[in-house]
Amino acid sequence: MKIGYVPMNDGAYHPFDLKNFIYYSRQNNLDVEIAIPENYYDLIVLSPKADISVWSKFPIGKTKIIFFLVDSYFAVKKWDIKNILRGFGKYFSGEHKILRINYSRALIEMCKRADGVICTTNEQKQKIQNYCENVHIILESHFKIIRHQKTDYSLGSQIKLVWEGRPENILALEQIRAPLIKLAKTHRISLHVITDLEYKKYTNKFVNVSVIGKMKEIFGEKFSLNTVDGNHSLIYFYQWNTEMASKIVSECDLAIIPLDMNDPMMYGKPENKLLLFWRMGMPTLVSAIPAYVNVMDKCGLDMYCKGESDWVEKLKKYIADSEARKNGGVVGQAFAENQYSEKEYLKKWDNVLESIGVITKIT
Repeated sequence: MKIGYVPMNDGAYHPFDLKNFIYYSRQNNLDVEIAIPENYYDLIVLSPKADISVWSKFPIGKTKIIFFLVDSYFAVKKWDIKNILRGFGKYFSGEHKILRINYSRALIEMCKRADGVICTTNEQKQKIQNYCENVHIILESHFKIIRHQKTDYSLGSQIKLVWEGRPENILALEQIRAPLIKLAKTHRISLHVITDLEYKKYTNKFVNVSVIGKMKEIFGEKFSLNTVDGNHSLIYFYQWNTEMASKIVSECDLAIIPLDMNDPMMYGKPENKLLLFWRMGMPTLVSAIPAYVNVMDKCGLDMYCKGESDWVEKLKKYIADSEARKNGGVVGQAFAENQYSEKEYLKKWDNVLESIGVITKIT
């Protein structure tokens, strides 16, 4: 069995790869090489950054293809300006070798060529099944990241909120700006941000953007760049790293996941980030997107916010009630461990391979 994988970055595995198929392949001792279109493979797995302008034209035959489609592109309006420019951006950045002006059409053709598609929500699955019958929902594995877990739910001298995420998603903090500033008038509160120092705009290829600069734009004077001399800051910043991320998170009191619910890409996100916090035992307040509401309701937790007033009221509630905070962390952690265990994760990948007729060759 010759298996090829097309990673997020050229020639090297990205954290996404390591939390998805590459994690599964290593747990099962599968021999995987970085795929190139000129070679023959029994199985090819395409990350979301694979060049679909090329791979969608890969000959139909013995080679089976699994395609990751994890973002809600089909929820974006056809004539949305970003949707129109996306094909041009991927071509001029070198991500696509062939110019596909209609990026949605390119995605449809890739789904039709694929023998199986991996997505992250039921809403995505329903849309993708119009083009590929064999669609599976698989979220990321976080098993290697969780090195610390929260056990103490008491408050210290300051109420510490925490946000963790990709740097290009930093603008989501605009949704929480007003509630934080309002609460800061009556509570000793701070927000601890864990992400990278910069990112690149336009298909992650061009123009370096300073995350520190973006946070300064969002929070203004509430984000002090110098605190050694005793200056107060509402916001504190940490560069993301595997060794310390879960340590910093678990030392905080509440995790937050604010999202712009008017953005279809944000509204269609899966519960990945929430599950990551829950695995650490973190009580987490979130924006009320469908995936978060669904798992919260399954746990009997009312920790999703529909707007600014909700954020203010629920932050007040969980700041004041240590038992509610503990319950949010403990119940969430039990749910993540029971419903999204490593065993279940590996089984889902077994089912994908079986569905395309290759599992017996691998085992």
